Amino acid sequence: MGEYFGKDVPKLGFGLMRLPKLEDGKTIDIPQVSEMVDRFLAAGFKYFDTAYVYDDGRSEEAAGKALVARHPRDSFYLVTKLNARVAKDAEDARKQLDISLERTGAGYFDLYLLHAISDDNIASYDDYRLWDFVKEAKAAGKIRHYGFSFHGTPELLEKLLTEHPDVDMVQLQINYVDWENEHVQARRNWEVAKKHGKGVTVMEPVKGGTLARLPKTCMDIMEAARPGMSPASWAIRWVASKDNIITVLSGMSNLQQMEDNLSYMEHFEKFTDADEKVIEDVKAELAKADTIPCTACHYCTPGCPMNIPIPEIFSDMNTYIMYDNFEKARNDYSWNTAGMHRGKASDCIHCLQCEGACPQHLPITSLLEKSAATLE
Repeated sequence: MGEYFGKDVPKLGFGLMRLPKLEDGKTIDIPQVSEMVDRFLAAGFKYFDTAYVYDDGRSEEAAGKALVARHPRDSFYLVTKLNARVAKDAEDARKQLDISLERTGAGYFDLYLLHAISDDNIASYDDYRLWDFVKEAKAAGKIRHYGFSFHGTPELLEKLLTEHPDVDMVQLQINYVDWENEHVQARRNWEVAKKHGKGVTVMEPVKGGTLARLPKTCMDIMEAARPGMSPASWAIRWVASKDNIITVLSGMSNLQQMEDNLSYMEHFEKFTDADEKVIEDVKAELAKADTIPCTACHYCTPGCPMNIPIPEIFSDMNTYIMYDNFEKARNDYSWNTAGMHRGKASDCIHCLQCEGACPQHLPITSLLEKSAATLE
């Protein structure tokens, strides 16, 4: 447990992104969420994370029903986010805060984040003057603290924390697979935040569930070291053991996942040297998979006439190859190729400029064909 925002924040946060649903697949199971909330609070945890866009607003509404309406407001921390990507203009973006307050009935948010900032979308947050907006919201008492969640380069993070030194924290994607990943650059982003004295909340510690369902060879390594400990527990404890971490978010989808997380986080033990060796062995085993050896240098993308995000697509393919997780790979692919200015793998016109630019000399066009056949 560490002190941030002048308060003690336990090391496990409840991510409200993947809540349990009823049989119709859309309606959130409020009784089960309520039971999960009660169990979480009873174990001494209090950090709840949602967003304006999660589940088309149903996540915030569920937070209102299962948490805010049933527990004293000072017994928990509620965090939500403003997403410029779904806004039509600056006014539309600013309306999100009041809508979020109405959905949750929270009165105020303990922390408000500018959501999923990246090199591709930072212009919207700047053009809409949302950095000024969150300061105004704080002065008005609608939020207590503010920061941003981030999916960009270390260079952009350095720029933002230099230009906006008053942000309270930053939320980063960190897990043991992405720690040295050339595309995510988790370690370098964590180092930038630490240099600027900003605490970090962690998203994707289990890489969207990928690290909860590892190949058997990896599972055997973990089981031999700590019998009965789930793969998810290894992933979350690995991140929580890093310094400068406020809390680690886990997107729990049922009471069973809640109980598993509480079993090792209620009395959290930091990673040992032996535990670190286990993770290195698991990473070495994962590296044996026949993945696409793309280094995400992006030399291939500036001249692509179809604006295909080639490194991101190859990263999605590697998710499928390494973990046999088709659902996660396809969802990531849909996200990475969404929008008017992003081409799909099947849009490739075989001009071969990418292959001429690739320092790894990869057969990119044929790999894109395989990607389209697999993920579209």
